[in-house]
Amino acid sequence: MIVRIPSPLRSYTANNSQVEASGRTVSEVLTDLDRLHPGIKFCMIDEQGRIREHIKLFINVDQIDDLDQSVASGDTVRIICALSGD
Repeated sequence: MIVRIPSPLRSYTANNSQVEASGRTVSEVLTDLDRLHPGIKFCMIDEQGRIREHIKLFINVDQIDDLDQSVASGDTVRIICALSGD
């Protein structure tokens, strides 16, 4: 399936805005993404296995909070990074 990568994480994907990854759940997709692009998962998931506060994950147009959410081969997973600053 397609995974859309936000600008702040593209250094992990050779500056690609979308990449392919596979899995039956969001967690599996992120694990496969990290296998292909080492280190990217830690930017999204904390040490307790939770989605980091500044990250939002979407399957197609629906925001998800559960990493065990099922995904289908035709789905698009979108990663959104919140912007912050002074």
